Amino acid sequence: MTLKELTPQLMALSDEEKTQVIQLLSQGKITLGRGIEKTPGVCGGSACIAGTRITVWGLVEARRIGFSEADMLISYPSLSATDLANAWAYSEAFPDEIEVEIRENDEVT
Repeated sequence: MTLKELTPQLMALSDEEKTQVIQLLSQGKITLGRGIEKTPGVCGGSACIAGTRITVWGLVEARRIGFSEADMLISYPSLSATDLANAWAYSEAFPDEIEVEIRENDEVT
């Protein structure tokens, strides 16, 4: 089956079923777009900049509280502008996931 054939079936799923599909697909280490990966046991399995422990939700939260991209690039010397663009694209593609992770982090601290 091709993605083109599968797309109508995926689009017909409820939001809850789509979430389950995403969770199923994200089991194990996979790359979720350019430069973003999830690895079980690393940062709680959160989406991170590939090869780092810099979480997408952490970058989104930093931006929300007023850090500029320049601030982030200075704070994380291994981070590139492309990494930030990938993080923003991921956060736009999976906003519910990012919100849950931010909320969970706020509850811990």
